[in-house]
Amino acid sequence: MELTNLDFQQARIKQVLFKSRLRSVLYGVREADEALFARPLNPLGQWLDAVVRPKYGTHPEVREIEQVLQQMLSTGRDLAAQYKRGQIEEARAGLDRVNAQAERIDTLFQQLERRAKMAQAA
Repeated sequence: MELTNLDFQQARIKQVLFKSRLRSVLYGVREADEALFARPLNPLGQWLDAVVRPKYGTHPEVREIEQVLQQMLSTGRDLAAQYKRGQIEEARAGLDRVNAQAERIDTLFQQLERRAKMAQAA
């Protein structure tokens, strides 16, 4: 199965969903639960395992996406812990790190998307 533009669009939505949920934790709208930060329960992580890894798992972009995703989840966990300790402004300021990690993942998506298109054309 080849990856399509729609696949990557859905992956980007999954990433935005994580950031939105984290933001809602840091603004007191919802409680943080461990499932939010668990790689196997993360929708983007699940997509990587089910859709990307079987076909593109050996590509460096995939490995780096997985690493940056894990960093993003760890950063989110740390920010939620900061918030819980009462370091609210510091936790909210840390969203910049999550955004930078998300931007890196998006760049890697673009590289992987180009690779997938080249494979389809060949």
